[in-house]
Parts: sequence; C-alpha cells; structure tokens
Amino acid sequence: MRVYDLARELNVSNKELMAKLASAGIAVKSPSSSINDEATQLIRSQFPKATDAAPAATAATAASAASASVPRPPADGPSKPPEQLAVKSAPKVPAKPTAKQPMDKPAAKPAPEFTAKPVSKPSHPAGKPISKHTSKPVEKPAPIPVQVPSKSKVITVRGAIIVRELAEQMGLKPNQLIIELMAMNVLASINERIDLKVAQQIAEKHGALLEHEKKPVDQKPPVNKEEDEPEEADRPEDLEPRPPVVTFLGHIDHGKTSLLDRIRNTAVAKSEAGGITQHVGAYTIEYQNKKITFLDTPGHAAFTAMRARGANLTDIAIIVIAADDGIMPQTEEAIKHAQAAKTTIIVAINKMDLPTANPDQVKRQLQGIGLSPEDWGGTIICAPVSATTGKGMDHLLEMILLQAEMMELKVSPKGRAHGYVIEAQLEPGMGPTANLLVTHGTLHIGDIIMAGPYWGRVKALINDHGIKLRTALPSMPVKCMGLSGVPQAGAAFQVYTSDRVARDLAEHRKDDLQAAHMIVPKKVSLDTMAEQLKQNQRLELKLILKCDTQGSLEAIRKVLGEIKSDKISIAIVMDGVGNINENDVLLASASNAIVIGFNVSKEERVARAQKAEGVEIRLYSIIYQIADEIREAMSGMLAPELRDKLIGRAEVRQVFPISKTGNVAGCLMVHGRVHIRCKTRVKRAGDLLYEGSILTLKRFQDEVNEVREGQECGIRLKNFTDVAAADILEFFEVEKIPQKL
Repeated sequence: MRVYDLARELNVSNKELMAKLASAGIAVKSPSSSINDEATQLIRSQFPKATDAAPAATAATAASAASASVPRPPADGPSKPPEQLAVKSAPKVPAKPTAKQPMDKPAAKPAPEFTAKPVSKPSHPAGKPISKHTSKPVEKPAPIPVQVPSKSKVITVRGAIIVRELAEQMGLKPNQLIIELMAMNVLASINERIDLKVAQQIAEKHGALLEHEKKPVDQKPPVNKEEDEPEEADRPEDLEPRPPVVTFLGHIDHGKTSLLDRIRNTAVAKSEAGGITQHVGAYTIEYQNKKITFLDTPGHAAFTAMRARGANLTDIAIIVIAADDGIMPQTEEAIKHAQAAKTTIIVAINKMDLPTANPDQVKRQLQGIGLSPEDWGGTIICAPVSATTGKGMDHLLEMILLQAEMMELKVSPKGRAHGYVIEAQLEPGMGPTANLLVTHGTLHIGDIIMAGPYWGRVKALINDHGIKLRTALPSMPVKCMGLSGVPQAGAAFQVYTSDRVARDLAEHRKDDLQAAHMIVPKKVSLDTMAEQLKQNQRLELKLILKCDTQGSLEAIRKVLGEIKSDKISIAIVMDGVGNINENDVLLASASNAIVIGFNVSKEERVARAQKAEGVEIRLYSIIYQIADEIREAMSGMLAPELRDKLIGRAEVRQVFPISKTGNVAGCLMVHGRVHIRCKTRVKRAGDLLYEGSILTLKRFQDEVNEVREGQECGIRLKNFTDVAAADILEFFEVEKIPQKL
C-alpha cells in the first residue's frame, strides 16, 4: 500500500504518518513509497486511539467550556446537561478555548477558566481606549495646519511640477490655478508641467513658499528607486498554502501539448459546461478540492528566457518523455534547464498506449544521466501516462499535489501584490494587456502597479475562463488592463501606494533602458573575464558545449577535465549534440557562460539573439585547439605578479634651478643605466622621498632616451622639484610575471 493512500485513509498528513513509520522502525523515502500488509496493520492499530480520542477531546472541551461558567453541574456526568450548559454559555464565553484544542488534558478545569478570563477582560477595556485613541488623532492634527499658514506655508515639490498636484498642495481647485496661469500668459492643462519660477510666483501670491527638493534624503523611494514604502515581513500566522505552479518541458514530439490539452479538457468537463474562452499564458484547474496552476509555455526556450530575466516562477517541472523514443537531445536540455533553475522534477512517461512503449528503457536512461527513478531506489517520481486515452492522468495529478504538499508552498495573501509577467500584448479595443502571475499578496482592481518601465492603475482583472474578478490571490494567473505600455515577458511587477512614485520610477527605468540600448550589453568573454580579479572570489569559467557527435562531446569533456587549477575552475553548464540554437544563447545569458561549438554551425536566429544578449560564441574544428585556447585564456585571466627590477643608480651632484621648468638634478650615473620610460625613486639618507616617473632626460643640451654608467646627465622629475645634492636616484622597471595554473 502507498504511504499517501494510508495517510488519506487515516485522515492524517503525510509527514505525520512518515514520522510514525520511522518511530516504528519502517524506513520509507517518500510518501509515494509502498509498505507491506504487516506494516499497514501495525500503523492502523496505532491510529484508532487518536481517532477515537478526537471526539472525546471535543466533548471534553465543550464540558470544560461549560464548567467555566457553571462550576458544579459537570460532576454529575450525564451528557445532556453539559450540552445544554454549553449552549447557554455560548453567548457569554467565545469559543477561544476550543481554538487551542487542549486534547492532551481535557479534564483540567483551571486552564479554560484562566484562558477565558484574560481574553474576556481585556476585550471590554480595550474598547474604551480605542475610542479615546481615535478621538485624540483628530484633535492633534488640527493645530498643525493652523500654525504653518500663520507664518508662511512651505510647499516642497520633487521632480516635475504638475498643475493638478500643485493645486492640491496649495489647496486650490485646478481650474482656478489654470485661470491664474492664463493671466500670466501660461497655457497649461491639468496634467501638464509648468516651470519652477512660474510655480514660485503663484505660490507667493497665495502667501506660500515653494521649495524644489533636488536631493531627497528623508524619503527612501527616490534613493532606492524600487519601492515607495518598506513592506513588513510576513508573519507566520498569515501564511497560507498556495497552489503549485507547474510547467511541462521535453522533446518537441513527445506529447507536451497533448498532455496539456488532456488536463485542460478534463478540468473544464469536471468544472462546468463550455471551454476556456481565452488563455492568459497560464490556467488553473481544481483536482481533489486543491488547485494547480499550469504555465502554458510548453517549451524550455520560453522557460529559459524568463529565467534569464530573473523570473523563477516554476515550482514543479514535468519532463515529458515518450515511452517509444526515450530520452532525446532536447529532453536532456530540458532537464539541464530545470536543474539550473533548481526546480523539482517529475518525469511523465507518455505514449504508454503504443505497442512499442518501453518504460524500463526510459528509466535506464534516466539512471544513466543521474536521475534515479523512485522505483529503483531513487527520488525521481516517474508517472506512466497516455495523453490519447487519458490513462494515468489522475496518478500524475496526485503526484503533483503530493510533491506540492512536501514542498510546503505557503505565502501570505496580505499586503501589496507582486509577481511576474507571463505574457504581454497590445490588443485592439483593450490597449496594453499583461498576463500576470501573482506570487505574493493580493492584487485588487484600482491598485497602482509597475511592470518594467510601464505603470498604471488596474482597470480590469480577467481569469483564464474569461470571468472578471475583483481580486487575484497568489499563484493565480490573470489578465490585467491599465498599463501604459507592453512590458517584457518575465518582468517583475509590484503594487505601489502612490501613483507619483510609480510614475517617477517608471520614467527612471525607461531612461535606464534607453541608455542601455545605446551600448551593447557586455556579458562574459575570454578576454574580459580578467576584470573579475578585482573581486575576491574564486574565478569560474562557465561553458556550454555543442558538438556534432556524442563521441566528440566525450572527447572534449575528457580534454577539458585534464586542465587542473587551484585558482580557476571550469564548469560545463550544458552540453549536447547538434547546432547552436537560440535556446543555447539564452541559457548562456542566464548563467554567464561562453558557447563552444565543435564542427557545428549556428541556426538562423542565433545571430540576433547573440547580439541582443551579448554572449560570446566560439567555433572550432580541432579538439586540441579548444584545450590550448581554454588553457591560455585561463592563464590570462590570472593577474600577473608585479616585481621591481633595479636597472641603475645615480647620485645628484648639483641642482640647477630654472625659473620656468623648476629644479633640474645634475647627476652622475654610478651604476647601470637609465632610460626615459623607467620609474624613479628619490632617497635621502636612506629615506624614500619620491617615487614616480622621469619628465625629461638630457645629456648636455640634447634630450636623450638613455644614459649609461659613468656618464653625466640632467634629470627633471614629474611633480617633484625638492631635490638636493647627495640625493640618490634609483631607476627600476616593473616586470610582469605571468602566473601558472
């Protein structure tokens, strides 16, 4: 029997049952593991006590609640008087003790008495101070506006001065302010900007002083430019379970779309007549009174494109593998993408209705790439399904709910909503629409949101069935209307409390995007990775390998594995067989990797994606050339050691003051040589006075490049004139010694 089936039968959670099994000495790996009949009977014999104790505990709590109001009647023991007493005392004593459920000690009478009294007593005095506190704030703000106008009302503005906002701050009607502007020969509408000097003149007419805040210090929103108010941390009591977000990944012909259609049709048939009127990039179904959200992006290209922008929306990734084909190159890519996103993986073995289906072969292939099936002692759940007949779909949905229960997906529905954009488009008659997935908080109609460089007020929320909603809870996909533009897929959205702050931040982001488009984004390359040496971190060269054959791929991996270094490591993010596609470029952009191709070419859209993402792609036809260039690049990434090499020494015999150029040191070369490009140190009695470069080097009246030992010369140093006789000048060169791996 499966563990989760027994938990459902005993009406307990999977974790509680697994703990019970562990205490009984029965080892299980996951809730989907099987146990024998003896273990089942053993556990069943242990749980009836708990199930029988539950009604007794509830009766005891009712009796204890009755005893809180009437102390002596519960000693008689009959069942009817306690029930009657509980009913009578219900309006006096709220059901607070039953919320705590004292199941272990139901007979203890003092506990309900002491818990009921502190709860009931503060409730009465709490009402009085509330009314006092509500009256005090009304009295306190009153003297504040009275004192300011008595002296001079100060109006502080930040950023652009809008007619409507200025009228609100001055306490005027917008049309009255527009009339005064027209009297000053300034024509401006209610939403247009006006000049600072004009606004100051109008403020002076009304006895106010207008100040323009250039550098806001007290307000956090302009400094951080991310949120207008600090949001409080989620309280544990506010956390509620949320539906899991599931994405289907896999090979193009293995039935991802068929599985999605099968789930969508069965969900619609079970819920109500009719079909889903529109798709919002995701849809939610209800199975066993629990909801599951499916992202309608059946392909890892969109999956990785969103992750490259920082949107890790998926909780569970369903890897679809055909039972007759097995694991294909795109299947391995999908698995690598899911692992890179640190997503829980469930394998769906599709096309089980075909006579050539071989699920054991698929499990062997999974074992070969490091994904051990649960049936073979691993942790990866494998669900045999058939999108054509619908066989195994219930089991797959049960496994999704089981994994979601083990992951304990909880979030607070309170507070301002934020999440990610799944899709966005410009629809005729509706304007810019964005398909949003809420990850935290609750989204309401009328909220001020910002997604990317666009902002707006939510005008309408439409779910995947075409029904207009008032609110959107976490893990709920909705179509939103009201944004000022079309944001990118994967962009984060957030609700703000002030439309002014949202507009200013949106304009700031738009300016940043325009500045970024002027320069090609610089990712990582073999020539520019030396900049990372400025950070005290271990360097890592990330590679994506694409080869023509599996044998070539294994040979290159072996050659790269022989390159050992304690300072730099090589990390192969993904490898595969086939041409370099757009998906490889997106993955390299998301993980800051370099694409290496061996005897392969680029597909059509690769050049455009490479230019947009700024990813470096290198193509080779000789394996050892790859190893040599990678080894050379790794050595070049290490900063060379700098050493000073002494090449000469001179003694200052006489100083010649020159009015225009400064002091010139007349020197005699006592050792070695000096040239115009070397570095110089000035020492006096063993103390170092100066270290720098030579400005001019002369022998007699001619400027020379080099002076050798035993010759006299004149030297003028750069930014140093305090030389004296008997000073020693040392000349040295800086040698760069390359480090070894």
